[in-house]
Amino acid sequence: MARILVFDSGIGGLGIVAQLRLLLPGVPIDYLADTAIFPYGEQPDSTLRLRIVSLLGQAIARLCPSVVVIACNTASTLALDSLRATYDVPFVGCVPPIKWAADRTRTGTIGLLATRATVRRPYLQELHTRFAPHCTLLAHGARGLADMAERAFRGAPPDRTQLAIELAGLFGQPGGAAIDVVGIGCTHYTFLLEALRESGPVGVAWLDPASAVARQAARVLAQTPAISRAPGAERVCFTALPPDFPALLPGLGRLGYGADAISLFAAGVNLAAHPIEN
Repeated sequence: MARILVFDSGIGGLGIVAQLRLLLPGVPIDYLADTAIFPYGEQPDSTLRLRIVSLLGQAIARLCPSVVVIACNTASTLALDSLRATYDVPFVGCVPPIKWAADRTRTGTIGLLATRATVRRPYLQELHTRFAPHCTLLAHGARGLADMAERAFRGAPPDRTQLAIELAGLFGQPGGAAIDVVGIGCTHYTFLLEALRESGPVGVAWLDPASAVARQAARVLAQTPAISRAPGAERVCFTALPPDFPALLPGLGRLGYGADAISLFAAGVNLAAHPIEN
């Protein structure tokens, strides 16, 4: 039976899960969030790469997915090549939508909101050089938005003052007034998309790659033989109990995950997953 594993540092990848539910109703989707060291953008590269490869190996062994979606720009840009070299399961990554933005711009100036780690990595410059050499790319590493998105998923309204500060970090750069397309370079920001549109300059197009990542995962899944295993209940696993955990339950429920689907994933030799008591 076909099965998908979606991985992120927190709840950002749940936006991709929502798109997968629309495209692939009936396909079991497990979710793993490495909440023990969230946010990924603040972790050292070398330590993070080793952790991602090890943690995903344990999850693959336990959950037997047909396809793994790395629903995190930081993890994708840092570890996707290592994951593909280490494990046989196909991986679908998530990278900043630079090509899409370049195709949409009329002014030739495109923006990117992402984590500081994604903005500083050479991978972003490689995307710019490959897909948008004719465009000016202005990027801002928005430290506060991932935490704000986590709270938004729990039902808290965005902090408009903090939102304005982060937007000023992008549009306030020299040449920023010419930005007419902004790519979302962190899956968490899906949950802030409407607030970003409302708070940002009029006429700017905001590009969220969640639906494109889900479509690619569906294409890969269609070309991948289903792993022979008895169907099991879907799991939502956290490597540490998230802050204000009960507030996550309504959002998880809307995505089809009941409280009995949620567990703690112990990242260790025994691959233990322990139910969370609510």
